[in-house]
Amino acid sequence: MGSQTGLVLGYNGAHPFSKVNISDRASVQELLRTLLDPLEPFFSPLKARVKCPGATAVRFDQTASEVEGICRPLWGLACLLDGGGEYHGIKWWIEGIKSGTNPESPEFWGYPRDNDQRMVEMCPLGYALAVAPEIWQSFNEKEKKNVELWLGNSINEKNMPNTNWLWFRVFANLGLKKNGGRFSQERLDSDIEHLNTFYRGEGWSNDGPVGIHQMDYYSSSFAIHFLQLLYAKLAGEDEPERAAEFKKRARVVALDLVHYYDKEGRALPFGRSVGYRFAMVSFWGALAYAGVELPAPLTWGMVKGIVLRNLRWWQRQPDIWSPSGTLTIGYSYPNMYMAENYNSPGSPYWACLAFICLAVPASHPFWTSEEEYHGDIIPKVKGLKHPGHIMSNLGGHCMLLSSGQACSYPMKGTHAKYGAFAYSSAYAYSVPPGLLTLEQYALASQLGLSDDGGEYWKTRRLSEYAALEHRPSTDSAAGSTPVLVSVWKPFPDVTIRTTLIPPNTETPNWHLRAHRIKNAGARTLKTADGAFAICNARTLDGRYLDLYDAAKSEGTRPRIIGNYDLATPEGALEPQDQEAAKVAQGEGRERAAMLVNADPNSNLVESRTVIPTLQGTIREGETVWYVSAIYAKPSSEGVAKESYLDGWDKIPEIPTWLKEEIST
Repeated sequence: MGSQTGLVLGYNGAHPFSKVNISDRASVQELLRTLLDPLEPFFSPLKARVKCPGATAVRFDQTASEVEGICRPLWGLACLLDGGGEYHGIKWWIEGIKSGTNPESPEFWGYPRDNDQRMVEMCPLGYALAVAPEIWQSFNEKEKKNVELWLGNSINEKNMPNTNWLWFRVFANLGLKKNGGRFSQERLDSDIEHLNTFYRGEGWSNDGPVGIHQMDYYSSSFAIHFLQLLYAKLAGEDEPERAAEFKKRARVVALDLVHYYDKEGRALPFGRSVGYRFAMVSFWGALAYAGVELPAPLTWGMVKGIVLRNLRWWQRQPDIWSPSGTLTIGYSYPNMYMAENYNSPGSPYWACLAFICLAVPASHPFWTSEEEYHGDIIPKVKGLKHPGHIMSNLGGHCMLLSSGQACSYPMKGTHAKYGAFAYSSAYAYSVPPGLLTLEQYALASQLGLSDDGGEYWKTRRLSEYAALEHRPSTDSAAGSTPVLVSVWKPFPDVTIRTTLIPPNTETPNWHLRAHRIKNAGARTLKTADGAFAICNARTLDGRYLDLYDAAKSEGTRPRIIGNYDLATPEGALEPQDQEAAKVAQGEGRERAAMLVNADPNSNLVESRTVIPTLQGTIREGETVWYVSAIYAKPSSEGVAKESYLDGWDKIPEIPTWLKEEIST
């Protein structure tokens, strides 16, 4: 391709990324090059900045946004160089680092202030300096001093958020230390000692101090575990005890994290920053890089399979690219609704963490083993105490039931990213494109309550109580089953106790959600209980789904309708569907089934969706129980359309222990 003009992906265009036959180390090297090449036209004249297509603003300045653009791809480039690979464009980054750290250059990056985004980008730069000596060696003495001042002195003197960010300062210092540059060992040690206070046990670290419960991909692949393993590799000879501890944590948590990836290659979206896409599998390459001994029953073939299957899945997502071939903000397609206020056009290149596997020697069993699938040897259902999750690998997808997590600061769609009841590798999660009526709230796997007739909705965000508990199992293969219990208040005078019950081997496509709702207020509440969002496009031509057609094994039932308009002709149920649309609610009352035609671009993986929803009403002073059974069977290779409803008639029984709780 002509790199000076970049790619132009038109109607029939295909990104080179999608054309690589991923099979071995050389093919993954080539995959990375297809990611780096399209950046060339967007380098500034002195190469210090990369202005990726898109004029979206972020909470930090434009220069910092363009520093992201040059530094984040360094994750991939440095891993490539560390593993002995080559890239023709390394000179762009070398010249850019020289210009960016030179205070006399018109493209100087600027010294960071307190809590500055530049601190984040110091991490990939520090790693690159540590593992690719040709970069440091290309600098003259003055240029080395400039890098020392920008990378070391400036960050060591500033305040940083009390989160995973502290690891970024560790790597800024480590990069200088590895090259004999001026750094602060005192700051490096104090940061790691403080980061160790985030550790909660059994391999899990929280993304912050006591009082915060946030264990998403930052606790594993995006930052904490990933950087612990890189540190163990790079500093292990000098600090064997610290390195051994980091490897030990990784060995333990690997048996939990393996539940987040399915047979199709999909990772399970949960929490913030999932726009970093294939970075979700970086933990697994870091295990090999750091020389960790895998815990049984995991094998290197399984680890390799997780990484390569995920990269192949992203190859099948053609809409993640801009027309010029750069990564966009979004997940399976460009999507600003899901973006955080710190996602600039250059932010998605944190995805390059996934290429840590390229720094793993070709002789390592990560590369020499045959790919294997892990799902057949791990528990089908497992409770994770520290993150407050129950993981399920039943029913054709990975599913996560969640309780209790919440972001520690205001975030767009935080209730959807952390507070939903269920997250799926197949159905992902949905975020609200707006804040008026159910179509905009897009309450996938959430219970919403409205006290104004259905305009504004409150859902679970913060829980007063959240715990992994155990109950007698209805599964003949198990003695007890994990359940998640949370207590939350959508309004000050409304208390909800939610119990989430995972699937079992007898009804693998179903899970249960039970809600005890006490409305102590003097107002009537509308309720909307949403299942997973499903693709709203028919196979024939992509138009919205029609009513269910058994001959085609496609469609919806009841009709696709809007917000509380069951009384309209469009919302009227067919006679044969009226009874099926009613679900026992307690005290002889019923909820009605509906399909919320969610606003476009609310779901991460499908741009057009509907959300099966049960709607009800709770009168003032009432206490009611809702028990919902959610059925989900995603499409996948080898699953015929005719089998989608095979488990539909086998509805799970309400467990005896839950009946007893309801009756008391």
